[in-house]
Amino acid sequence: MVPLSLSADSIPESVSSSEMPAADKTTRFHAWYRTYQPRIYRLCMGYTGGDVLGAQDLVQETFVKVWQHLDHFKGASQPGTWIYRIAVNTCLTHIRTQKRRPVQRLGETALQIPEPPPEHQEQLTMLYQCIARLPETDRLIISMVLEETPYEEIAAAWQMTENNLRVRIHRIKQKLTDFFNQYEKL
Repeated sequence: MVPLSLSADSIPESVSSSEMPAADKTTRFHAWYRTYQPRIYRLCMGYTGGDVLGAQDLVQETFVKVWQHLDHFKGASQPGTWIYRIAVNTCLTHIRTQKRRPVQRLGETALQIPEPPPEHQEQLTMLYQCIARLPETDRLIISMVLEETPYEEIAAAWQMTENNLRVRIHRIKQKLTDFFNQYEKL
């Protein structure tokens, strides 16, 4: 008998995780992690305003939740949409709890600050800071656009027409341009 090897691509999306053997569940999780981790990381960077360590923590927390709730994924939406929503909720929870906690400063010797990043990294950090200033819905929409999610999928996720989405994206880009120009003036 030849052993079967399954990849996440060979598991139909309509099969719920609770119907899958444990090995298939692990395979699917690993495939989803490899596929969606970069996108979720960039989303978290937008929420943390460019804080790399904070974003990494949020990505880890997101995928822990994905693993814990994988049995509840029924395939009603795309896996990326489901994982994206978990990430957004994780980021929002983090923001709410951060507002309630007093800020504790570390001593200068407690944290080694790396050398400043190259010029393009500085611009990317500014972009994440600008995205962090947007209202939640605008942040999510522009993050999906930056991830090259098809407009049809974004419009369906936000229950709006593609034309309304295009207008919204245009306005978001105008806001980001204004924010970016404010940072450059500083």
